[in-house]
Amino acid sequence: MERGLLWLPLLALFIWLAWAGWNEYQKVEAYRTWASGFERAKYDIYAVLGQKGDNLTWGKPTRSGPVNLETFSLKDVQSIRLLVNDKPVDLDKPPISGRGVVLEFFLPNSANSVRIPFTEIPLAAKWGKYLQQELSE
Repeated sequence: MERGLLWLPLLALFIWLAWAGWNEYQKVEAYRTWASGFERAKYDIYAVLGQKGDNLTWGKPTRSGPVNLETFSLKDVQSIRLLVNDKPVDLDKPPISGRGVVLEFFLPNSANSVRIPFTEIPLAAKWGKYLQQELSE
């Protein structure tokens, strides 16, 4: 009986891992459906981002699809910068590591900037470079 009690926490851990995996799978499938309407899209645990023409739409991923969606036009953006640890960094030479990776978009008619979180610095830098090129065209 003691051996059975020792295995019980491992069983609970396995069940929790299976649930977490299923939950993430459902988020990715909901994202895949949502992203099919965009020319370019990204998914990570913090945010989804989609581009269609000059419009960028972003929100938080959930199992039932992205929520808290916001859309803005690249035509309205004054500047874009990459923030790592709440400090601006160069898009061409981003740091190797850091936390709090955010692409920040400054809009002229908005008091606040739009901040889209990323999990990976290289991915945020690629998106930032691409969108800056789109902005300058």
